[in-house]
Amino acid sequence: MVNASVPMLAHNVFFTLKASTSANRQKLVDSCHEYLSSHPGVVFYAAGQRSPDLKRPVNDLDFDVAVHVIFKDKESQDAYQQAPRHLQFISENKETWKQVRVFDSDVFGATS
Repeated sequence: MVNASVPMLAHNVFFTLKASTSANRQKLVDSCHEYLSSHPGVVFYAAGQRSPDLKRPVNDLDFDVAVHVIFKDKESQDAYQQAPRHLQFISENKETWKQVRVFDSDVFGATS
């Protein structure tokens, strides 16, 4: 159960690739799944390619792959930043990135 009065940390990362091919996008998504999922303190993890069908005026289309991670707290996210698997992901993939944008925010869960 989520405690709606305690903030979690949302870590959203948007990658623009130097060579945005279907194969390159899928390779990065696969690497995200291998290295960025299942870290201690992760409440939610997902990664995937930008949806080609969503082209409303409010949609930002300037990225290829997105990663969304919700951590139970800031300490978990701090540990993740230095985790060997996270650092290996960066090392193995950074040469393919044209741009990386990171959006971190405190979020509160809600019950439905």
